[in-house]
Amino acid sequence: MPDAVIAPERLPRPFDAAAADRLIERFAERDAACRAFAASAEGAALLAALGGHSPYLADLALREAPTLLRLAERGPEEAQALALDPLTRADPAAGREQVAALLRQAKRQSALVVAAADLAGLWPLDRVTGALSDLAERTLDFACAHLLLAAAGRGELRLPRGGNGRADPRAIGRGSGLVVLGMGKLGARELNYSSDVDLMLLYDPAAAYHADRAGALFVRLARDLVRLMEERTAEGYVFRTDLRLRPDPAATPLAVSLPAAITYYESMGQNWERAAMIKARPVAADRALGEQFLREIRPFLWRRSLDFAAVSDIHSIKRQIHAHKGARGAGATVALVGHDVKLGRGGIREIEFTVQVLQLIWGGRDPALRDPTTLGALAALVAAGRLERRAAVDLADAYVFLRTLEHRLQMVADRQTHRLPEDAEGLARIASFMGFASAEAFAAEFLAHLGRVERHYAGLFEAAPALSRAGEAGGSLVFTGVEDDPDTMATLRAMGFDDPSSVAAMVRGWHHGRPRATRSERARELLTELMPALLAAFGRQHHPGQALARFDSLLMRLPAGVQVLSLLHRNPALLDRIAGVLGAAPQLADHLARNVSALDGLLAGGVGANGRDGPELGPDPAAALPALVKDARHLEEALEVARRIATERKFDIDVAALEGRLDADTAGALRSDLAETAIAALLPRIAADFAERYGRVPGGALAVVALGKLGGREMLPGSDLDLVLIYDHDPEATGSEGGRRSLAPSEYFIRLAPQVVAAITAPGAEGRLWEVDMRLRPSGSKGPVATSLASFARYHRAEAWTWERMALTRARVIAGPPALKRRVTEAVRAALLRADAAEAAPADAGAMRARMLRDLPPEGPWDWKLMPGGLVEVEFVAQALQLRHAPSRPEVLATTTRVALDRLARAGVLPEAEAAALIRADRLYRTVLGLIRLTQGRTREEALPAPAEAALLRAAAPLLEAPAVDLPGLRAEMERHARRVRAAFNRHLADLGGI
Repeated sequence: MPDAVIAPERLPRPFDAAAADRLIERFAERDAACRAFAASAEGAALLAALGGHSPYLADLALREAPTLLRLAERGPEEAQALALDPLTRADPAAGREQVAALLRQAKRQSALVVAAADLAGLWPLDRVTGALSDLAERTLDFACAHLLLAAAGRGELRLPRGGNGRADPRAIGRGSGLVVLGMGKLGARELNYSSDVDLMLLYDPAAAYHADRAGALFVRLARDLVRLMEERTAEGYVFRTDLRLRPDPAATPLAVSLPAAITYYESMGQNWERAAMIKARPVAADRALGEQFLREIRPFLWRRSLDFAAVSDIHSIKRQIHAHKGARGAGATVALVGHDVKLGRGGIREIEFTVQVLQLIWGGRDPALRDPTTLGALAALVAAGRLERRAAVDLADAYVFLRTLEHRLQMVADRQTHRLPEDAEGLARIASFMGFASAEAFAAEFLAHLGRVERHYAGLFEAAPALSRAGEAGGSLVFTGVEDDPDTMATLRAMGFDDPSSVAAMVRGWHHGRPRATRSERARELLTELMPALLAAFGRQHHPGQALARFDSLLMRLPAGVQVLSLLHRNPALLDRIAGVLGAAPQLADHLARNVSALDGLLAGGVGANGRDGPELGPDPAAALPALVKDARHLEEALEVARRIATERKFDIDVAALEGRLDADTAGALRSDLAETAIAALLPRIAADFAERYGRVPGGALAVVALGKLGGREMLPGSDLDLVLIYDHDPEATGSEGGRRSLAPSEYFIRLAPQVVAAITAPGAEGRLWEVDMRLRPSGSKGPVATSLASFARYHRAEAWTWERMALTRARVIAGPPALKRRVTEAVRAALLRADAAEAAPADAGAMRARMLRDLPPEGPWDWKLMPGGLVEVEFVAQALQLRHAPSRPEVLATTTRVALDRLARAGVLPEAEAAALIRADRLYRTVLGLIRLTQGRTREEALPAPAEAALLRAAAPLLEAPAVDLPGLRAEMERHARRVRAAFNRHLADLGGI
C-alpha cells in the first residue's frame, strides 16, 4: 500500500469507537486482502473514520470492499475511473433491469471513492464535487442512450447511428434531438454528496418520425429517465431528479420543445431564471444541440445594459426563503442547533446569490465574469474589480467550509439534508466528522464563517429592493393616471394575465379607494408595497385574471383593509394560500369571495400548507355547536347558527385538504363528524318545535341513521347525506298528547321526518347545510320518509334485497335518544347477521355491479367511483364479504371500508396482501375524487389545469408505489390499482373479466 495514498493523521478520529471497531472486524472477515488492509495503520484509520461516523458509509465499505482496496492501492483517481468504466463498455441496449443495476453499482462504488478521498484529504472540494458531477453525467448519458435506443427500436425516433447499441453512450445521443441540460450544482460541476440533479429536458420535434407525436414521445422519455434514475431498488438508487427548472414548470410538460423554450425565454423569462441559466450546460444526449440552444438564449441571459433590477428580484427570492425558514432578520443571533447551512443566514445560498447577482449585473459587458462555478466566479469578480478582495477571500473560505460541512451532514445516512443536528450528541458527531477536537471549536469556526458571509451579503444587498419598482414582478408596474402604461401592460402579460388592461383598471380602482378597505392612506401605502408580490402570486394561477377578480370581490366586502393588507404584507405564505384557493378551487373561491369571515379560518389554520408550520386546522367551531343550538331563541336561529358554523368548518377542511395538510381519511372523518354533530344538535330542537304544535307521542322518539359516506366516516367534498329515519313509541300509544292537535303515532313521525330533512336542506343566508338522499330507506323512494323500528326490523328480516343489506354495513345511528339508538343499532346488527341470505351475497353483488357497468358508466375520465376497478368495486368486496361471513364471524363488521377490509384480513377471509392493496386503492380513489371535486367539480376533460394537477399529484404521491411526475403517470398508477381491485372482485364475488 503506497504511503502517499492515505495519511492516517489527516483522517478524522472516530466518534463512535465501538462502531468503528465493528466495521474493522467485519471488513477483516471478508478475505485475506481485506484482513491485510484492516490490519494496516492506513486501512484501520480509514475504516475507523468511515464506521465511526456514518452507518451509510460503513455499509458501503462492506458491500464495495474491492473498491476501497483499489483506492488504497492505486489512489482515488484510478479507483474512480474503474468505478465509471463499465458505463463506457456495457451495452446500453441491455434490459431495463440490467441497466438499472449497472447504474446503481456505479453510484455505490463512486460514492465510496469520493467519500474516502474527501475524508482522507486526497481531493480538494472542487475535485470532490467534480467527481460527483462526473458520476451524474456518466449515468445520465448511459440512461439516455438506453432509452433512446428503446425508442428507436419502437420506430418512434431517428438515431443517426442507426441504433448501434454497442456504440459509446455519448455517440448514441448525438443528433438524437434530446437535450439534457444540467442546472444548478450539476451544471456548475458542484454537486453535493447526496444531491438531487436539476435537469431541463428539451427536444427537437423533427427528431421524431411523427412530429405531431414528438411531445408525447419525449415526455415519456423524460418520465422513464426520472424513474430509471431515482427509483429505489435492492441495488439502491442513482440520483433524485428535479425537473422544475424548465420554463414555466406548472404549465409545461416534463420535456419542452426547443422552439417553445426559446420563445418563452425571449418573451417571459424571469430574472431568477437568468440566474439559474448561468450554470446551465449540456450533460447528456445531444450536447451539440444543447450548446446551440444556450447560444440562442444568450441575449436573454447576458444583457449589455447594467441590470440592477436583478438585484431586487433575486433579493426578493432570498427574503422569501428567510420567511419560509423562519429567519428573524439581519443581525439576529444564529442558533447553532438545527441551522440550515444552505438556506440559513450566512449560508451557502447567500454566497451563491452574491456571486450570481453580480454576474447578472456585470456579465453582459464582461464575458470573463460568466464562470458557472462559485469559486471561479469569485476570483473573476475580484480580477475585474467588481468585488473587494477581502470579501471574496472570506466568501471563498466560508464556501469551502460550508460545502464540506454539507457533505459530512449528508454522508451520515445518505440524506439530502442541510441542517445541523438539534441535539448535543449529533453536533459532537458532526464536529468530529469535520476533524475538530471538540464541538465548541467547531461552533466557533462555523459561526465565524456565517458572520462574515452575512456581513458581506448585507452590505451588498440589504438595500436592494429600492433598485426596482416592480420587485418580484421583474418589470414595470405603474398604475397612476388614467391611461395604461405600455411597460406595465407588457409586465402583466408576461406574468400570465390575458387582459392586462382590465387588471390595470382594477388595480387603479383599488389605489383610488373604490373599495372601502383602501380608502385610508396607510391602506394604500400597504397596497403599493404589496402589489408586486400580490400580482406575482395571482399570476401563478391557471386563470390569473379570474382569480384576481375574485380577490377584487373579497376586497370590496372588507369593512377595513389595513389589518388584512398588513398580514399579507408580512406573510407571503398567506398571500400564496389565498391566491391558491382563489385560483385552484372555484367553489372555495366563490365562498371566500362571498364570506370575508372565511379569512379567519385561513389565518387560524397556520401559515404552512404542509402541516408543519402551523396546526392542521384552526380551533374547531363545531365544538361549540351543540351549546349554541341549545341556547338559540328559536328554531330558525338555531338553523342559522348551524349553517354558519358548518359552512366555516367545511371551508376550513376543504382548504386544508386542497393544500395537502389533511389526507383523505382525516378529511373524511372531520366532514362526517361535523355532519353528525350538527344533526345530533338540531334533532332535539326540531322535535321540540314540532311538539309545540302536535305534542308528543308517549314513549316516542326519532333516530337518524347514517349510511353511505357519512355512515362510513368517509365524506368527500360536497357529499350528500344518505339518511334513514326510524321511530319507535309505546305500543299502547294511540296518538300524540299535549299539543294543539293530536296525530296518530305513524302520522306524527311521518310528518316530523320531513321537518328534519327540510332543516338540513333548506337554504339560508349561509347556504344550506347538506343535500339529503333518502333512497336507501326501506322500500326506497316509494316508502314513507320515516319507518317504524318494527317495520325496519321486519323488512330487513324478510324482504330486503342484498344491495340494501350491503348499504346497511355502513349504517351508524348518529342522532336520537340513547335508548332508541341502542335498539336501532341492535336491529341493524341482527339484519347483518342473517345466515339465510349470506351465501348469495357475493353473487348478488357481482350481478348488481355488472348491471351498473352496463347502465351507469363513469361520468368522465376522473370518475374513479364508477370506473371499472374503481371505488364501487372496492366497497362491494368489503360489503359483500361482510354479509357472507358476519353470521359466523361477526367481528368482521365495520362501517368504514378500510377498517372492514382489515378485519376481513385478520379473520382470514382476505389475504393480507390483497386487503392491503384494496385499502390502498380505496384511499387513493377517495383522495383523487376529493381533489377533483374541490378543483373541478364534475369534469369530462382528462387534462386538468396546472393548479389542479399540482394539488392532485401532491396528494396522491404518498399513496403510489412509483412516483407520478405528471397526470399520465398518475393515471397509469391508478389503472394498475384498478386491475388489482378487479382481480380481487373476480376472485371473491363474480368474474367480470379483466380491465
